[in-house]
Order: sequence, then structure tokens, then C-alpha cells
Amino acid sequence: MPKQVTIYHNPKCGTSRNALALLREKGIEPVVIEYLKQPPTRSELKALLEMLRIPVRDLLRTKEKEYSALGLDAPKVTEGQILEAISEHPILLQRPIVVVDERAAICRPVERVGELIAGP
Repeated sequence: MPKQVTIYHNPKCGTSRNALALLREKGIEPVVIEYLKQPPTRSELKALLEMLRIPVRDLLRTKEKEYSALGLDAPKVTEGQILEAISEHPILLQRPIVVVDERAAICRPVERVGELIAGP
């Protein structure tokens, strides 16, 4: 059983609600961070990125209006600029992100929750 589980959650998102329900069905009560109310800082996002082991652009929800409004589609946008944009506009953050101990995944599809809990 994992020591600590955290979910970056948006209660308006069906996939996020399903991921939270799946964790609870497995007997896990995670730390729930409603990231739209408590936006992650740049350093928190950087730590998440390291656990996710993905390129920074994979954190972005590219269909949100803020994505193009902030010019994040430009190829020369830096990692720092992207992290700052997500911190200031948390709607841009992919969801749900589940952290199990020192590993993390964007749990789309929701079945990734089970894979993450099962371990490496």
C-alpha cells in the first residue's frame, strides 16, 4: 500500500472525479488539492514535472483559451514561462495528476490510477 497519495483535482472534471472515486474504492484516502483554488507554485510544478518524467509542454491543456491567449503555442516559450503561466492560470494544468509516494502520472485515462498504485 502506498505511503502517501495526492491528487491534483478539479471537481468539475468527470475524469478527475472518477480518479478520486477509484482511489477511494481501493481504500485510499488521498490528499486532495483542488488546484484551481490552490494553484501550485512554480517550484511545486517543477517537482511534479520531475516525478512525471514528461516534457513541460505535456502539462498544458492546449484547448483552453488561455493557452493561445498567452502565446504558449509559440515554439520559443521556455519551461520557466510555461510553469509561470500554469501557476498564474491553473486551468492550464492537465488533470487529474495523481502522486503516489515519489511517482506521478496524469491519469487520463483513469485506469492509469491503478497502474500507478500497483508500482513500477
